[in-house]
Amino acid sequence: GTPQKYDPTFKGPIYDRGCTDIICCVLLVVAIVGYVVVGVVAWTHGDPRKVIHPTDSRGQFCGQQGTPNEESGPAAPSPRPPPLQICVSKCPDRYMTYMTASGSPASLEYYRNFCTPEYKGSQKAPLLVLKDKECPAMLIPSTPLARRCFPAIQAKKGVIMVGNKTTYEDGWGNQRNVTELLEGAKKANVVLETRQLAMKIFEDYTVSWYWIIIGLVIAMVASLIFIVLLRFLAGIMVWVMIVMVILVLGYGIFHCYMEYAKLKGEAGSDVSLTDLGFQTDLRVYLHLRQTWLAFLIILCVLELVIVLLLIFLRKRILIAIALIKEASRAVGHVMSSLLFPLCTFFLLCLCIAYWASTAVFLSTSNEAVYKVFNESACPFSGQTCKPETFNTSNVTKLCPDAQCLFAFYGGETAYHKYLIVLQFFNVFMFFWLANFVIALGQVTLAGAFASYYWAFKKPDDMPAFPLFSAFGRALRYHTGSLAFGSLVLAIVQVIRVILEYLDHRLKAAENKFAKFLLSCLKCCFWCLEKFIKFLNRNAYIMIAIYGTNFCTSARNAFFLLMRNIIRVAVLDKVTDFLFFLGKLLIVGSVGILAFFFFTQRIKLVQDTAPPLNYYWVPILTVIVGSYLIAHGFFSVYGMCVDTLFLCFLEDLERNDGSAEKPYFMSQNLRKLLKKTNKGQPDA
Repeated sequence: GTPQKYDPTFKGPIYDRGCTDIICCVLLVVAIVGYVVVGVVAWTHGDPRKVIHPTDSRGQFCGQQGTPNEESGPAAPSPRPPPLQICVSKCPDRYMTYMTASGSPASLEYYRNFCTPEYKGSQKAPLLVLKDKECPAMLIPSTPLARRCFPAIQAKKGVIMVGNKTTYEDGWGNQRNVTELLEGAKKANVVLETRQLAMKIFEDYTVSWYWIIIGLVIAMVASLIFIVLLRFLAGIMVWVMIVMVILVLGYGIFHCYMEYAKLKGEAGSDVSLTDLGFQTDLRVYLHLRQTWLAFLIILCVLELVIVLLLIFLRKRILIAIALIKEASRAVGHVMSSLLFPLCTFFLLCLCIAYWASTAVFLSTSNEAVYKVFNESACPFSGQTCKPETFNTSNVTKLCPDAQCLFAFYGGETAYHKYLIVLQFFNVFMFFWLANFVIALGQVTLAGAFASYYWAFKKPDDMPAFPLFSAFGRALRYHTGSLAFGSLVLAIVQVIRVILEYLDHRLKAAENKFAKFLLSCLKCCFWCLEKFIKFLNRNAYIMIAIYGTNFCTSARNAFFLLMRNIIRVAVLDKVTDFLFFLGKLLIVGSVGILAFFFFTQRIKLVQDTAPPLNYYWVPILTVIVGSYLIAHGFFSVYGMCVDTLFLCFLEDLERNDGSAEKPYFMSQNLRKLLKKTNKGQPDA
């Protein structure tokens, strides 16, 4: 934890560096190769059509493998498991039972559209047709949704109806109420309403997309202008904020004193809080002098603490403001850094796309499992079977009424047994690669901004393309270190995911101790993740500057910050305030402008605004997009501030202002610290 020893050859980010954490680099490469293998295996075995397309009772996709129809049933519910599912060209539009249809050739011709290919017409007795499940026992009016047929439920004057009827015959001579179908179709109606809502939202996007883009461009320009203005207005913004806080507290103290004085002599106002006890109506406490006295004391203490902090931390606040201004200059000299988050975003999108597609293929890797179903007692009931050889097997001889029907998707091979392990590996690799991409972006920006700080004559001594040279150094020498840091973070994040899963499973449990323990673990790992992110961020800055391995960089960064903990706290809070203010101004301004435009309240462009189903759709899109754009700009700016701050602390510990060891900090920072460079021109 001791300060860095002076190195006379050190002039900023070291170019003559070697590879670090090679073992982690090899481990990452092996893991990526394994991830690719898992993806290939998943894509070979998986079939996303199982998620999208419905199947019939044989497990065949509708529209394929000899089932050319588009919709799937069941066209009518079957009272015996498994339910009869048939691929149909269109959903039924009327009530009908097979028993009644079998007596009319015209009705039977219509009914056969909802029967299996084995159905041979009226050649077989109706009861045998139903027993062999060649046709459903009944049809009900249905509507297609997501390639499936659902009962066409509607409400007329508060009465639930299907096809203008409140009852139906179930095909076995029983009259049933349509409300029995309601529970099964309730989710379908929600999906139908959601689809209609989605269509309206899509229509709004088609007529307003170019205005949304204009709003996002305005947000981008506003973010850029705000970063440039921070060079001139950072100090004013911070001091205005401090003065406002002091004035607000002062007004609060005055108001509390006036209320305290007003209650003097009023009946019942001198009752103590302990005598009054707990009251559900909190307004009762506002009629007590003791309440306002407590408020007065608390606000006075806060005011005193803030004034004392200002007195003792004034110089550190000025240093924080100077660093923020310097960061604005650095971003101005490395303008390409503002576009770099787009590269990080693109790589993150690739990680998300690969993870999502692999997860879908893995989840659909199961094979169709067929089992023996029968009406009477049978020793083979529930056993797996093969439809191709079932009719020639001993099962049909011993159990004449047995059938080999599709049961579910599964599998008993080694691959299917370890599917959950492969899904876990998929999630773990997603976190690792996503964190690696973010780490690569952070170390690249840190290297570019460190080049600015350690240039004695700014910007003349900077490399021609600082961002690209920093990116090249990171990939060439420090892939292992970035893999190490992102691996540690990924392990913690996966543990958090597991804890969230366990918490979800234990919600219905009554074990309070287990819930308490789980809550404690979730809190601890949340704190651990935040700490690791903070440590990694600063370790990557040290890697970008010195080219040391991850552990050495993390240790040096941690102890350097601990030696300057007050400066760290002040800079962190000042930058947090400025970023919050910037995001609030940008998102708020663009959001208000979008609201007045899309609600046609700006008279100059009233006729230009497009007609919309929901005006909140483009407004919310502009607000969310503006926030993401502002966050992207400020993430670069925040990395710049953190990098310059670490460089500033290193500069103070390494150098003393002599001709041999001059300070690299800007002239404004030297003036604040009353430091000078002897025998050297000002940087």
